Amino acid sequence: MRLDRAFVAHLAETDVALHGRLTTARHEPGAIEHRSESDLLVDPAPHLEDFIGDLFSITDEVRALQARHHELAPLFSVKRLFVQRRAVKGLKEVDAGGLDGPGLARELDRLMGVTPHEEVTAPAWERRYAEQVANWLTDEAANDEPLATAQRYAAWATLSEEGRRKHRRGVLFKVPHRLDMQHLVPVETLVRDGVTMLRRPEQEWRRREGFGLTDRGTDLTGALDQANYCIWCHNQGKDSCATGLREKDGAFKKTVFGVTLAGCPLEEKISEMNLVKARGNAIGALAIITVDNPLCAATGHRICNDCMKACIYQRQDPVDIPQIETRTLKDVLALPWGFRDLFIVDPVEPTQHQAALAEAGDRPQGARRRPRSRRFYLGTSSAERRAFRRRDRRAQNRAATP
Repeated sequence: MRLDRAFVAHLAETDVALHGRLTTARHEPGAIEHRSESDLLVDPAPHLEDFIGDLFSITDEVRALQARHHELAPLFSVKRLFVQRRAVKGLKEVDAGGLDGPGLARELDRLMGVTPHEEVTAPAWERRYAEQVANWLTDEAANDEPLATAQRYAAWATLSEEGRRKHRRGVLFKVPHRLDMQHLVPVETLVRDGVTMLRRPEQEWRRREGFGLTDRGTDLTGALDQANYCIWCHNQGKDSCATGLREKDGAFKKTVFGVTLAGCPLEEKISEMNLVKARGNAIGALAIITVDNPLCAATGHRICNDCMKACIYQRQDPVDIPQIETRTLKDVLALPWGFRDLFIVDPVEPTQHQAALAEAGDRPQGARRRPRSRRFYLGTSSAERRAFRRRDRRAQNRAATP
């Protein structure tokens, strides 16, 4: 509660209008609409990062993390507006395969100032390409020929087999593919000693050493690529990843395999998290996660994907939500005092409008119980947890007594 009061005071000094909206919502939680609740999760995120930065004296590190997010922004804007909407639109793979990709790459190297002896990784080259194309697009008339070269290269890199192989570790030239529900996992057929087998392509293999994890998860670029792929459909009340996909009669839809598309079992605010992450606020995104999922360190990309199954994209690749969640957690943990930050953003819960009503007896009728913090589950004994629950029940009984 002290942390919450400190944050509210910070918000009152920095954004009077937002402070007023938050205070009103906390006193009248039953009157708040879904869209308004989402806004009260998203809008305080930058203020929360400032507050946490000041609290732990890590403002410079928080700003540096935000900067790393913003530096990658040209990748995703150029991917959406140039690669997907211009370069590959209406072009067939066979036509792209006929383009001289290596020759176009050499011409682009010249235009971007990449020297022949300069060793540039594919992801780094993609970033330079995106930044240069974004610059050319500010004056298309003066940069007609460079843009034409960049467009032809994007078509080759995205659609041709050789181009996809060259950029398989990047994100710029990867576009969503239509789902084939009978072939969801890419495999190849192998005949050995007269036995026909199916296996994953060899380039996708991961060697396991003892009990070491083989899947390290995506990096920041991959997570932001997915966060920007999301259409943030909470704005339309269509965030099925959190609430499930429903038939007209209200029942949950099912896949062709009979799997119920109920969305996240915790109803985590996924779309809001993706939006805040895409804006560069990792701590704010983690705070939104912990409103409904205080044990997010136990979920993420190694555990569940119910949210992906219920993604609004049902006919093409869904948003890889678990990877975004895992990367967001790692980004915060990598900060100085990152583990402490993880414990702080849940008890503070400044983005949850009922957080100030932490005492059970103070909750308005119909208000949702405040989720137990991570401290409750990990920092107390079972006897203490039972005592807390008894205290809450007594407080509820007192509040219900006329």
